[in-house]
Amino acid sequence: MKFEKRDIVLIVGLFLFMIGLMPFMAPIYAAIIVTLMYFGIKFYVGKRKQSITREIGEGICLECGAKIVETKCPNCDYAKE
Repeated sequence: MKFEKRDIVLIVGLFLFMIGLMPFMAPIYAAIIVTLMYFGIKFYVGKRKQSITREIGEGICLECGAKIVETKCPNCDYAKE
């Protein structure tokens, strides 16, 4: 989990959420909830990126959108042969 530029937007949003929680609970509990939310979101996004990378593999064919396997498109290149 490395820090990226868009994490600033996440931090600001969660900070505002924490401020919104403060009237209903103690500030320490609001901070704990927001911290858990931050790491939960970061974990979810990281797993989702891994899933997408695993699905794409070497790339995507521009003509049909299929996953490229061994530098060839299974739909387009094998149909030409």
